[in-house]
This record gives sequence, C-alpha cells and structure tokens, in this order.
Amino acid sequence: MTRALIAMSGGVDSSVAALLMKDQGYDCVGCTMRLFDKADVSLSTEYSCGSTTDVDDARAVAERIGIPFSAVDMKSEFRANVIDRFIKCYEEGITPNPCVTCNKHMKFGNLFKCAEEMGCDYIVTGHYALVEKAGDRYLLKKGCDERKDQSYVLYDLTQEQLAHTIFPLGGLSKDEIRAIAENAGFENAHKKDSQDICFIPDGDYVAFLEKERGRGFEPGNFVDMDGNVLGQHKGIECYTIGQHKKLGIALGRKVYVYSINPEDNTVVLCDNEELFRRDVIAADFNWTSGIIPEEASTEGFRCKAKIRYNHKEQPATMRLLGDGRVELIFDEPQRAVTPGQSAVVYDGDIVIGGGIIEKQ
Repeated sequence: MTRALIAMSGGVDSSVAALLMKDQGYDCVGCTMRLFDKADVSLSTEYSCGSTTDVDDARAVAERIGIPFSAVDMKSEFRANVIDRFIKCYEEGITPNPCVTCNKHMKFGNLFKCAEEMGCDYIVTGHYALVEKAGDRYLLKKGCDERKDQSYVLYDLTQEQLAHTIFPLGGLSKDEIRAIAENAGFENAHKKDSQDICFIPDGDYVAFLEKERGRGFEPGNFVDMDGNVLGQHKGIECYTIGQHKKLGIALGRKVYVYSINPEDNTVVLCDNEELFRRDVIAADFNWTSGIIPEEASTEGFRCKAKIRYNHKEQPATMRLLGDGRVELIFDEPQRAVTPGQSAVVYDGDIVIGGGIIEKQ
C-alpha cells in the first residue's frame, strides 16, 4: 500500500486532505510541525498555525479518521529559517514573504525529510494547487478555485519534490471542503482561515520586530527623489514599498515609500505615479516546470507574472540574465514592485518558475 505523510496544520484544509487520501486507500500518517509556543511570539488570537492549539486540533482529526499521528518539534528550525530571516530582511530594507520561506525550508524541506525517514512515498498538504505528470516532468498548476489558488507560494518546489507531492484539494472549492469537513463531523469544519503571518496574527509586524530584537529602531531621514530631507522616519524596518499610511509626515499631498536604503538609513518618498515601472529582476530563479523555455534566452518568453500574492498576473516578456537571474518586462507598468517579494511566472495555469525580486 502506498504510504503518505499528511502535513496537518490543525485547519480544515489539511484535515480534509487527510480524509480524502485515506478514502483513496493510501496508508496515511498524520504529522504536525511544532513551530512555536504562543508565549514565544506573544500570541493571543484565535488562529496561529504551528502552535499547541493547532497540534491538538490536528490530533483530534487524525483520531477521528483512524490514522496514526505525531507532532514533530521544529521550533529551532522555524526560528532559524523563517523568523530570523524575516527579521534580517526588514533590517536590510526588503520585505520578506515568510510563507514562501516556510514552504521551502519547513514543509518541503524538514518535513519532506521526515517523510523519507518514515518510508513515505508522498507528502500531502492542504494547498490549493495541482501536480500533473507530463511525460517525464511534473507540472505545478493553479488550483481550480481562483480565489484560493496558492501556486504562487509553491514555486520553489523542485522536480524531485513535485514527484513525491500530492495536493488533493486542488480541484475543489473552499465551500466544498468545508462541506466535506462538516459531513465528516470535524470540529474544525468552520475554523477561521489564517489571514496574516502565522507568528504575527495581529498583523503588527513592527511591534513584533521590536520585541524580538530587544531594542528600538534607529531614526533617520525621509528624503525626496532628489535627496532633499523631508522629515524624520522612525526606522527603516517600519516601512515597505508603496506604503502611504502611518508615515507620520505631513507634506500637503499624498506621498508613498519609493525605496528603503539601509546604507544611509534613508527612506525615499515619491508621488504615486513614480511607483510604477515595467522592469523587474528576479534572482535565485527556480524553474518549477523543469525546463527553461528556449525563447527566454533569445527573443524572450511571453508569459504572465505576479509580483505579490494578491497581485493579478499580468502579461510580460521574460529573458535570461545568467547567474540564476531573469528579467521581466511587463507590457504595462506595475505599481510598487517590492524587493524581497517573489515574482512568479505562469504559462496559462502552469507555474514556469519564480524568484526573489531584487533591489534596483
């Protein structure tokens, strides 16, 4: 019998994924990663992926459907690979995407190794995406429910990982999944989805950074595009590209964060129209689809691309730059291209690949 490790977060999605795999005849093992304790990151809200409460919810579902369950302590790995990286990015003036980092290093890194050690043929998660075999390659494709599609945060998967990964929810809608959970009697059938960073569920990342670092931020200058001083900022960690609210500066017009410069501790402000640009360079590009389109090294590969999770993908041309970097030239200028976020490239519903947006 084919053995599958089910990554169970305690939420409704991974719970239904476990049920569907068991119903399909797989030998299932439920597993939750202990990522942190609430006291570690001052959690007080109802939902927080990877906490003790979620472990209890996952265990209850595993017992109900009759599969073995274990919780693996990965708090130190999560601290090093996700939380510490998150803090470092803000200190360097870039905006991290911790969900992408967690998938790469935790779910499909450490947990993937656990699956191999347990003799599992597949790792299964509750992501809204699909894996499809095409000849000798494996394709990562969008989930059928466009509102919930999570292919953007999975672009770092390799061909080896895709060959041993199943996303059983990719063809379902959220309403269908909740209905399955309710019919199965799962107590978490109507549990709220995570809306924020799991270790900062109140969304106040600035307060989180201050607490974790154990010190305040270094004030510096707001400057305009010509370097003229406009006022004082609270610390570069407090801002992100395109931000308008909570700048704490009155200039008689709306201004936005154009760039963040740790080198001289300045935050450059601009008018809204100056936030738009067509060119984006992405580094550490992972070719999820397993091939590099020939056109990308010649006249350019026509595609669509997203520059953030909630960004509607836009037509663009992709060209190779070498050293794992690609250039995207969008047909129309895009607003607030943000270093540290991911640029993900699509050919229809297939993920070609993605990389981290560089500073320019």
